[in-house]
Amino acid sequence: MPRKSRELSAIEVSRLKAPGYFAVGGVAGLHLQVSASGARSWILRVMVGGKRRDMGLGGFPDVPLAQAREKARAAREKIDAGIDPVEARRIAKSAMLASAAAAKTFIECRRAFVDAKSGEWRNAKHEAQWKSTLERFADPVIGEMLVRDIGLPHILEILEPIWKTKTETATRVRGRLEQVLDWATVRGYRAGENPARWKGHLDHLLPKPRKITKVQHHAAVPVDGVAAFLSSVRSIEGMGARALEFAILTAARSGEVRGARWSEFDFDEKVWTVPGERMKGKVEHRVPLSKQAIKLLKALPRFEKVEVVFPGLKGQVLSDMTLSAVMRRMEVDAVPHGFRSTFRDWAAERTNFPRDLAEMALAHVIESKVEAAYRRGDMLAKRLKMMQAWADFCDTIPKTGNVVPLKAA
Repeated sequence: MPRKSRELSAIEVSRLKAPGYFAVGGVAGLHLQVSASGARSWILRVMVGGKRRDMGLGGFPDVPLAQAREKARAAREKIDAGIDPVEARRIAKSAMLASAAAAKTFIECRRAFVDAKSGEWRNAKHEAQWKSTLERFADPVIGEMLVRDIGLPHILEILEPIWKTKTETATRVRGRLEQVLDWATVRGYRAGENPARWKGHLDHLLPKPRKITKVQHHAAVPVDGVAAFLSSVRSIEGMGARALEFAILTAARSGEVRGARWSEFDFDEKVWTVPGERMKGKVEHRVPLSKQAIKLLKALPRFEKVEVVFPGLKGQVLSDMTLSAVMRRMEVDAVPHGFRSTFRDWAAERTNFPRDLAEMALAHVIESKVEAAYRRGDMLAKRLKMMQAWADFCDTIPKTGNVVPLKAA
């Protein structure tokens, strides 16, 4: 039992200014500590588990004498109940700090997620689309909310106004919300089920996208019109026209053509190897080159220190609208990507080449995992025959058939 000290008054306590520890009475072990600098604070000296503990109760005069005695009595009551007040305070402080560290808003998580995944984006445009869609549709609703508080009502508030009118955009927003919230869960900023998940959740509340939207295919030049179109393209000067011509001959995507580097071509083997990081499916793709494609490439000018095959005026990669602009000037109701459909129609309707061969030429992902597991090669030699037949077809204007109206270039 600690020795009882005389109970000092508030005035007496205020006069204690010499450095040291002063027992103030009223509660056993309660002291006023005066430091050499003159700062004064309350200390409760107690025995907990056979060990002496000095427990701070705040500074004086911010914590007056009466309040210090109340705090001291409460601490001793906890000790009598078998609770270590110092340890309990540490635990509470740790929990408070952990809670504060995990208190992240959706905007903070969105930005951190985009930074963490920046190396995975196919291009800068993809990253920009990610940011813009969430900034436009999600931030006004949940941007300043803590991610741990985001629930189903908030997700529906974002999606329902655009689900039927901007279905494709809405589905992308939903998927991006799901990824950000999944990331936040793994980082410990939220817990529980993801309110933006589709399967077994939102699919019961929102109509399926394919049921409320019509599939709109890329406008394409018909098969019988491709030769006349290519002939007109060849009469146009400029890198945009050459890139479009090469895209037609190879049935490649616009981005793959515009980003082509000279180091990717092997003229001896007649092959163009597109690295995985530039492919939609993130898998390296080899494109066999027809005689016409090789002739086009060898006729292109080569610029010092410019590795891009189809460079812009400053040696940079052409913009994603360059090829489309060529077609618009020709006043053709089609888009560059449509030539992949034209190639697919030609292979199916005018040749005996296997369907899989055409799909491989288009670098389409094999839907069947079993088939994908057994298909090890890329049938390059067979595809070379097909691509040469396609190039020859593109060089032969039919005597009869559909004629694509072209504006004089």
